Amino acid sequence: MWVIFGLIAIIATCINLYMYGTGKDYKLAMAMGLSFTALTIVADYSMVSDWVEVKDWAALLDVVPTMETALWVLTIISILLNITPILLELKNKK
Repeated sequence: MWVIFGLIAIIATCINLYMYGTGKDYKLAMAMGLSFTALTIVADYSMVSDWVEVKDWAALLDVVPTMETALWVLTIISILLNITPILLELKNKK
């Protein structure tokens, strides 16, 4: 499920940037991009929680260290890309 949410977050972020570039209202796409980023993290946490419940330590040891770094990096990138139009508007108003 986290993969689906992640793909939707990427698509929504691309739509956000495209809509800003064409001068259309981008705020809904920005909200969707950030929301699906959050849903991706929650879905991943849920998956890890399931592994803990069944005591699948091998899966945890294999996946969690790498996923932690990936989730931090991708979340930061998502936030920066999604707020870029707002930052550019603030810069243009000055």
